[in-house]
Amino acid sequence: MSRSQKSDASIIEILRKKGYKATTQRIAICRFALQSRDHPTAQRIYDEVKKVHPTVSLATVYKTLQILTEHGLVQELDLPGSQARFDSYVEPHINLVCMRCGKIQDFKDNAAREMVERAAAKAEFTRTRQRLDIYGLCKTCRGKTK
Repeated sequence: MSRSQKSDASIIEILRKKGYKATTQRIAICRFALQSRDHPTAQRIYDEVKKVHPTVSLATVYKTLQILTEHGLVQELDLPGSQARFDSYVEPHINLVCMRCGKIQDFKDNAAREMVERAAAKAEFTRTRQRLDIYGLCKTCRGKTK
């Protein structure tokens, strides 16, 4: 079984457990959301999936994203002044958020992971998810201000 087939099988299982039919549209939404590394909005996911599945609805995209969020497969990033974005990288990391262009970069750092784990352990707290954001200007936008 290929990696793609394993991934689809997992998606189908999650959808069915929640009582939803594993339609080709929902599978395509899940695939795009889980494979995208640029923190897409629901609208962007809808626009991309609609190219292949013209009858998909925005409501189906939102509901599918809700299911993925409930299962811890994506995080919803509700950022100030913008539409919610979805992050498929759910391991402890830092989101670098550009306040000018809106780009979000994942910054993986063992120190961030250790800090999250240490804080949770020290407080005897069971972590179900985490989020660390740093706001500022990306390299491209910073270069435009000089």
